[in-house]
Parts: sequence; C-alpha cells; structure tokens
Amino acid sequence: MNTLASLLPAVPVLGWAVHARWLYSRLTTARRDPLTGLWTRDAFTRRARRLVRDPRAVVVLADVDHFKQINDTHGHGAGDVLLATVAARLAHGTGPGGVVGRLGGDEFAAVLVDRDGTAADRLHTLARVLARPVDNASDVHTTVSLGWVRAVDHPGEDLSTLLRRADEAMYAAKRSGRSGQLRAARLGRLLGSVAGRRPGRRGAA
Repeated sequence: MNTLASLLPAVPVLGWAVHARWLYSRLTTARRDPLTGLWTRDAFTRRARRLVRDPRAVVVLADVDHFKQINDTHGHGAGDVLLATVAARLAHGTGPGGVVGRLGGDEFAAVLVDRDGTAADRLHTLARVLARPVDNASDVHTTVSLGWVRAVDHPGEDLSTLLRRADEAMYAAKRSGRSGQLRAARLGRLLGSVAGRRPGRRGAA
C-alpha cells in the first residue's frame, strides 16, 4: 500500500509531461510545411535571424522556373513531386548546421554557416545536384535558379535585406541561364544556376 501511495503523486506529473510532449509535437508539426517537411516561412525566419548574426552566414534563395507550367501540363501531383525533390536536395546540400524553409509556392530559402570557407563549392555542388533528373518523373522538365549572398559582405544588414540581395542574385542567375534552358528541358533535367555577390560588385558573380 505504501508503494502505491508513493506512486500516486507521480501520475498527474507523468500525465502533464506526456501532454506537454504532445503539444510540443503538434506545435513543431504546425511549423513544418506538410508537403516538403521544411520549416514554414515564420519558423524559418525565427531560426535564420539567429544564424545571420554570424558573419560567416550565407543566405540562399531558390526558385523553380515556370512552375505553373508544370502544374498546367502534368498536374499538381507532378508539381508536388518536383517541389518535394527540390526541398530534399536543398536540405541535404545545406547540411545539419543550417536552416531551410519553404517561403511559399515554389520559392525556398536557406541559411548556412560557412565555417570552413567552402560555401561557394558547396553551392556549386548543390547546383549540380539540382540538375539531376527527378526520380520517376523524367517527363517533367524545368530549371531551378539559386542566388546567394554572404553576410560578411554586407555588415549590419538584417535577414530581410540579405534575402532581398539573394533574390536579386537569383534573378540574375535566372536571366543568365535562359540560353541553357531549352537544352536542359530536352534533357529533362533540373538546372541549378548559381549567382553570388562579392564585395564591391553590384552584379552577379
């Protein structure tokens, strides 16, 4: 009896602990995009703001070109597969120390910390990964453009400003990749175009 009595006070505590874990799980799920599993815009922003305080941070934007045409031609199912594939490749390329989010539609953002000075090589590798065909969807032809900026090149600028600069670099990459898009489409591949900014330059690198 004494043993049972000693356990009774622990039952409500255990119940609250289980409930708290359940609430945390539900909250985390709500902050994840249901299609891609990436952070939603708000959840990404909260985490990215902490990372960009580090001058080694690199802010990346990615956009799927002509995504509406994919949905119109192949259906939303094919578009969903494409988005999920791009998200998985971005998350893998960013690495565990960074953060990746789906900002909405076909636009993604990432922040990684360039601890060993290899961010440029990593992003070019990511571009090649994005250029691989989508598994089981070889008839889906599109391109993906990337743009990125280093926080150290723009001291004092916040996440919003860095994202805007990355957006400008991304569209510079998009424009520079136009001539290669028809060939890429015939091959049925995702083309990753990378444009980075460097000190003292307004255009894409």
